[in-house]
Amino acid sequence: MTDFDRDLEQRLVRYCSVDTQSDEASESKPSTAIQLNLANILADELRAAGAEDVRITEYGAVLATVPATTEGPTIGLCSHMDTAPAYNATGVKPRVIRGYNGGEITYPDSALVLSPEASPYLAGKIGHDIVTASGLTLLGADDKAGVAIIMTAVHELLASPRPHPKLRIAFTPDEEIGRGVDPRLPADLGVDFAYTFDGGAVGEIEHETFSADGAKITVKGVSTHTGTAKGKMVNALHLAAKIVEMLPQATQTPEVTAGRDGFWHIYAMSGTAAEAEMSIILRDFELDGLAARGALLKQVCEAVAATEPRAEIACEIRPQYRNMRYWLEKDMTPVTLAHEACRAEGIAPVANPIRGGTDGSRLTEMGVPCPNVFTGMQDIHGPLEWVSVQDMAVATRVCLRLVELAAKG
Repeated sequence: MTDFDRDLEQRLVRYCSVDTQSDEASESKPSTAIQLNLANILADELRAAGAEDVRITEYGAVLATVPATTEGPTIGLCSHMDTAPAYNATGVKPRVIRGYNGGEITYPDSALVLSPEASPYLAGKIGHDIVTASGLTLLGADDKAGVAIIMTAVHELLASPRPHPKLRIAFTPDEEIGRGVDPRLPADLGVDFAYTFDGGAVGEIEHETFSADGAKITVKGVSTHTGTAKGKMVNALHLAAKIVEMLPQATQTPEVTAGRDGFWHIYAMSGTAAEAEMSIILRDFELDGLAARGALLKQVCEAVAATEPRAEIACEIRPQYRNMRYWLEKDMTPVTLAHEACRAEGIAPVANPIRGGTDGSRLTEMGVPCPNVFTGMQDIHGPLEWVSVQDMAVATRVCLRLVELAAKG
């Protein structure tokens, strides 16, 4: 059995050291120019490995081809380069804890502690090499673990006689802000189906995600000098707070939901007494449930607006992505192939719904069936993020097995 551990470790550490945080407020493509730093690194590595048709698109995606050695469907392998805006991603210092001993993991730059009690998946990784950040940043294994897995598989396929059909590689920007799939990507990719390597625990092959909408609420009040404000001032921040307070918090927010429960989540709020803005996401596995959450949000805004006719409250809801299950359940071929690849590697596949979305959600909706495959990453979007190198190696072997099975099919 090929040992990919050191290649994966070195790639992950190298990629995570490059700041690629995306920015929802930016209107450029990609949203941050720093993502192109990693894009250029990956394009150079793909060319050096012998990949063909390597290019960086106008919208910041890295595309490449691994030529076929035999007949079969054209398959896409996809991961995203950007890291989440939810936490600091500047100055990431990846570190490798070799041969994890089962105890608490401490951090050199903070008082944080990662423990198997708080992160139960860690308890099963005794003896593994664990990669974390230093305590002040996220790691970026989401999804640079996926990038490292695909790059390692590409190097193996180009250097070995393993049979495989034509493969198309895509490393996308801006997945974390819901803009990873440019409208041009499906045609540029040109595949029969694809896989994102953007999942968690070993064995997870996911074909169901949330459906998602994003809401932007703008509250305009009346600003006056506070000394003469009586009967005149309308404080936009007060009205924004009322909107949040009227939304169901005990039963419908991320911190109190799990499994198939949907939620609303306010993730940004800013402004002054004159004008305030709130950013809210809505999530549900079913479209009617998502629509109901949007309707409730608008009703709350209307109710608060009715209490103060001098204010202006606008609520704009826009689609983000849809549950890939609606399309994949019509043809489960790529899902079945991934399950077979897991079993061939001695792994029991697990089909849990994703309480989130992937580039595959949008690709599937746009006509490219694209389930999600595990990478091993855990506790993402925060300073406790970590991944096992050995889990990444398992994902690499599953990837290679998958394209071999596709060739035989």
